Amino acid sequence: MSQQLTLELSDEVYADLQQKANALGLPITEWIVSVLSRQENGVIQVLYSAEEQEEARQRFRSHAGAISLGHTTGIDNGSIDADLARAYANEY
Repeated sequence: MSQQLTLELSDEVYADLQQKANALGLPITEWIVSVLSRQENGVIQVLYSAEEQEEARQRFRSHAGAISLGHTTGIDNGSIDADLARAYANEY
């Protein structure tokens, strides 16, 4: 047995869903049903392959260390206290 459900979506939401379905080569209705059927306890399982997940993980990791403060940082209490003292001394 199946049921029919009618949804009203904004153009922006529809375009986003359509783009995601197109990326997988699926009709939008099939993609939505697939996503909803994979939903467990309010968390949707990712539809990406293990290879795509690893690529995304590597892209994320490439950002680590991308910004340099010009000095080393760490858990040195003395430098933390000095930073706090400068921050509290600065009038906003």
